Amino acid sequence: MLIDDVKIQVIAGKGGRGKMAFNKNLMSLGPAGGRGSDGASIWVEGVADLSALNYFQSKKVIKAQNGEDGKGQFCDGHKPDDLILKVPVGTVIHNLNIGVDVEINKIGQREGIAKGGMGGRGNFHFRSSTDTSPKQVEPGKAGESFRLHLELKMIADVGLMGLPNVGKSSLLNELTSAKSKVANYRFTTLEPNLGTYYELILADIPGLIEGASQGKGLGFKFLKHIEHTKVLFHLVAADSENPEEDYKVVRQELKTYNPKLLEKEEYLFISKKDEVAEDVLVGVMKKMKKLNKNIMAISILDPESLAGVKKILNKIIAEKTK
Repeated sequence: MLIDDVKIQVIAGKGGRGKMAFNKNLMSLGPAGGRGSDGASIWVEGVADLSALNYFQSKKVIKAQNGEDGKGQFCDGHKPDDLILKVPVGTVIHNLNIGVDVEINKIGQREGIAKGGMGGRGNFHFRSSTDTSPKQVEPGKAGESFRLHLELKMIADVGLMGLPNVGKSSLLNELTSAKSKVANYRFTTLEPNLGTYYELILADIPGLIEGASQGKGLGFKFLKHIEHTKVLFHLVAADSENPEEDYKVVRQELKTYNPKLLEKEEYLFISKKDEVAEDVLVGVMKKMKKLNKNIMAISILDPESLAGVKKILNKIIAEKTK
């Protein structure tokens, strides 16, 4: 199961306490207590693994290591390594305490999310001309602590969308090495399925229904995945009782969720063309062409139509690699 939405608490390390100590060397006097080290900070780093958020499903509180206390003979505490949390590229980190968002868009991108506490000073650091033997030390300061909402918005080159049971998973399986569950009932796809066509990432977005943007069905949870998709493949079934309405329902849900989604490049595929008579298909194509000129009738049983889809994908690859 792909975890794409999780809330956690992060606690950066506390700074180490300063040391009160005096010089042990013969004929040498004075304070010698070292400083405590800073606590470990917490960072997030982008990785290619889309399942990276699964780790946080069972680990909701993340604590970094505390700093080491100061030591005698002028030795400061050892600073622990910072804690690096791996998140998928496309993750948005919402800081629920201060209202700041951080977005991870590249593999290897690293952002600080909680700073470790500063270490306290030992008594050596309080020496002065008026106090040559101070006994004052500082405790370490607490590290930052925040509640975070990690939300994955997948970055795919092509998103396959449409109402439930229009053939998105079947098309993904034909074009890529993905093995999506395929069956003739609603909501077959319960989470986004991914596949690769050469260097393109294709995402099968779970079927949207009317009212998805208001929380109905499964679609609302996955509308966010369309936001970072560069090109949309919109599938409408040729055997639908009202293909025009099917198309408009999905487009309306995109508009309600985020009007900018309607500005994305979109190809309209009339799927399952093998399941209707030729004259019916001609009528459907004529009506739908008024809604989207980038239209093509396809069937996974028709190699010629699949070749047409691949031609479009090859064009996208060419534009991507310019």
